[in-house]
Amino acid sequence: MRSTPVLRTALAAALPFTVLAADGKSTRYWDCCKPSCSWPGKAAVSQPVFACDRNFNRIYDFGAKSGCEGGPAYSCADQTPWAVNDQFSYGFAATNIAGGNEASWCCACYKLTFTSGPVAGKVMVVQSTSTGGDLGNNHFDLNIPGGGVGIFDGCTPQFGGLPGERYGGISSRSQCDSFPDALKPGCYWRFDWFLNADNPNFTFERVQCPSELVARTGCKRNDDGNYPVFTPPSGDSPSSSSAAPTSTSTSQQPQQPTSSSSQASVPTSNPGGCTSQKWAQCGGIGFTGCTTCVSGTTCTKLNDWYSQCTMINL
Repeated sequence: MRSTPVLRTALAAALPFTVLAADGKSTRYWDCCKPSCSWPGKAAVSQPVFACDRNFNRIYDFGAKSGCEGGPAYSCADQTPWAVNDQFSYGFAATNIAGGNEASWCCACYKLTFTSGPVAGKVMVVQSTSTGGDLGNNHFDLNIPGGGVGIFDGCTPQFGGLPGERYGGISSRSQCDSFPDALKPGCYWRFDWFLNADNPNFTFERVQCPSELVARTGCKRNDDGNYPVFTPPSGDSPSSSSAAPTSTSTSQQPQQPTSSSSQASVPTSNPGGCTSQKWAQCGGIGFTGCTTCVSGTTCTKLNDWYSQCTMINL
């Protein structure tokens, strides 16, 4: 792996360690543990990353012990990847960036442009929510349900565990069907958008965190404004096709009802004769947009608030 620290001098002075463009490597995991950036005092940020209870409701005690250590705090289901269009996704990752430490990584956002495998040319913006002692330099461990529990396994105490190998996780999309409903969309993403890519390489650069990611973690770095504003590829608006809403807390937000089936079809009408594109929202509580999906896709209910145009599996 080689580094390409070609810096613009003026901006480099404000960025003490992060190169503007470098090569990186990816792996995948979902261990259900409380993210390491959920602890107070890790970095100069607006607040630590949200953690959730075993039912995926946000908890506001940032000192709560991790479920991987017998405590009540686990990863939140909305800190999983989702597609905006065929070429662009959002997500989260555990990171280790050359030249820095957790204080400089926690809650930072990075634009990844994949350079190998079936996703070559696709773009993903991720927010760093954890790190790990087993990560090498410029290593992004993407948060993907079913990606393997890795060193730790908080999924067994949380809800009885997940199928798949400890490292690498599951091997087929159908295995996602047995996941908790809240984790199914992120699991399906691996096979639908990520095309089951096996640890693809990429180039990456630090960018300002999009509001779509900050909304799910609650965390924004104090130095975020020093970095370039991210512009979604192809002019698509990520706000119009963001996936499931943030996790809820029974004490501060309405409880999300349990969907009877994360893959249930949603009855559609067609307001104004409009059509939603693949990966766009097509239904959900309070949704008033297009409910008919473009040919080759179907409106799939992911939860009571969000339905998305997904590919028809033949």
